[in-house]
Formats: sequence, structure tokens, C-alpha cells
Amino acid sequence: MAQVTAPQKQGMGPGFWQVTAALTVVNVIVTFFIIWLPIDRWLPEAAAPAPDIDDLFKFMSVFGNAIFVYVVGYVVYFGIVWRHRPTDAPDAIGIQIHDHPKLEFWWTVIPSILVIAIAIFSVRIWMNLQNQLGDVLTMEAIGHQFKFEFRYPRLKTSVYDDMHIPVDTPVTLQVTSGDVIHSFWVPEVRLKADMVPGLIQTLRFTPSKVGTYRIICTEFCGVNHGNMLATLHIDSQQDFGHWLATEFKAQGQGSGPLALNTGQASAGQQLFGQKCSSCHSTGPFEQKIVGPGLGKLLSDPTHPNLVTGEKPNAVDISHVLINGYQGPDNSQGKSGPSIGIMPNRQANALSNQDIANLVAYLTSLSQSK
Repeated sequence: MAQVTAPQKQGMGPGFWQVTAALTVVNVIVTFFIIWLPIDRWLPEAAAPAPDIDDLFKFMSVFGNAIFVYVVGYVVYFGIVWRHRPTDAPDAIGIQIHDHPKLEFWWTVIPSILVIAIAIFSVRIWMNLQNQLGDVLTMEAIGHQFKFEFRYPRLKTSVYDDMHIPVDTPVTLQVTSGDVIHSFWVPEVRLKADMVPGLIQTLRFTPSKVGTYRIICTEFCGVNHGNMLATLHIDSQQDFGHWLATEFKAQGQGSGPLALNTGQASAGQQLFGQKCSSCHSTGPFEQKIVGPGLGKLLSDPTHPNLVTGEKPNAVDISHVLINGYQGPDNSQGKSGPSIGIMPNRQANALSNQDIANLVAYLTSLSQSK
């Protein structure tokens, strides 16, 4: 007796292209809202590089949404259209696709292009993170069960569970752990790093918005992991200077008298390269990076005064190094140049001897011209 094989079902199913069109409309609408709605409306951006990371998140969300809409939509559609019906033969089978070169080509090429695009985007942001300025304030964050320890330059003792940094100042944060694996995460900064015993991870960022933010441990570290929280204070330059001065005083670290005659130009040159060269050159005033060139600070007839309006002498130069300077921001169409913000001595972690050395070096530059 001849065996009868049930016929295969043909085609993609009734209404397939209409469903595809509907899924496309849904995808376009959701994609529009992903691109148009600002993330920082619900999750504020408190530091660079948060905007770049948000752009990467949106980029990935656009493609992730498309994959989700079409995959889920087609699974539901095919599950309904090709469901088993009472009228179907017991051995009825659905569409069989074998050795379909065009389909196999496209489902290989499209994901490959997507992965390559995401990789390029991610690596570009990672390179910017590694190369951005971050040496104005260098500090440490150490995880312990169940608290965060913060170490600042020239402070004798650590600060716990309250991290203070000045706004608009590049920060290098070195994170590690004193016991088990923890994690350092500030959602508004968009940076996170594991705190691993014996390993130092480096985060570089520039705080841009004054405020108070959460520091969260996101790595399970013990029974009180959920309570391992700290506070990030992004202060104005003045408030940070006041806080740091208070810490100095509380720890018995008074600055003492400033003796400019003890400055050494060679030590000041080395310190200039570490603390000042990211914003200032040693060329003439017009040779700006962020702030003006300082090579002819005491002998420039076209700029006879400091940015503060004082005469260029050792004492007044030291005042700028101690107090910092906030210049006008005329980038939005106002007249005059934009000079930017110069951190004060606390933000730059400058001792009295450091200031004397820098003054000696800047003075020697003017004398050598």
C-alpha cells in the first residue's frame, strides 16, 4: 500500500506583509522616541563623558528595539498563523527551508555589520575616556566591607563615605579594594569600575554639574552589601576649597607661612608639567590652550597685568595659585575672550613649597626671554 504524505504548507502565511508593515510602523515610532527623548530628563548627567555614553546607549537601543519588535512580532504571528488546526492531517508539517543562500547571507551580514558598528562606537568612547584630561585632581577610592574610603593628596587621614570634588576640574580616580571585590558606580557620571584587591582601576572624568549624587556598590560583597552606599558631592570651586581647608584644619595640617624665597625653578618646572601644562603653555600670552601662555608673564608689554588685574609680581602670582581664578565664559556670543576656570590650591593639591616652586619657575621664564 502506497504511503500518503501530507502536503507541505506554502507561503509565509496570510497577511504576512501587512504584519511586517505594522511592525515597521511600531519600530519607527519607538525609534523616534528613543532618539528624541533626552535621557538626562530622568537620569541627570553630572560629568563628562556621560553625554557620549548616553549616545552609545541610544545607538544600541535603536537596533535592539528593531530586533525585539521584529523577532517577537514574527514569533507571535507565525505561532498564530501556523498553529495546529483540527482539520490538519496528523503528519502535516510547516514550511521547510533548507540551503537558502540569500537568507543565510543576509542573516549573517546584517548582524556582523551591527556588531562592527557597535564596536567602533564603543572603542571610540573608550579611547576618549583613556585620553581625556584627568590629572588636575588625582585621588583614590578604596572599597571595604561595607564602606567607601577616599584618599586625597596631602590629607593625612582618609575620608569615609563622602567624596568631594570640584566642578569643572578633571579628576583621576584610582579605585581598588581592601578586602573583597566591590564596585564603584555613580549613575549620573555613567562610569563604573570593579574594586578588586591588589588591582588598581583608573577612572577619568570631569564633573560638570554641582550637586549631590549616590555612590553605589554594584558587586555583591557580603550580608550588608545593600547598605554599602556613599555620597558624591560635586562642589563649586569655592565650596570645595572651603571643605578641603576645613579638613586640613581638622587634621592639624595648617598651611603655615608662605616663603616665596625658598622656591626652586627646577622643581617648579616639573610641577608645571604635572599640574599646569594641560591648560597653559610656556609661550607668549596669545599661545593659549585653555588659559593664556605664561612664558612672558612678568615681561609682556601688551599684557602688563595678571588676569586678576594685579601687577605681575611674585606675591600676586602666588595669590592666583592659592585662590584660583574664574574667567569670563564668552563662548555664547558675548564680547571678549573665554579664559575658563583655574582651580585653586586645594583642587590642585598645592603645598606652600609647591607654590613657591611654581612662582620661581614662572619668574625664570620671564627672565630668560
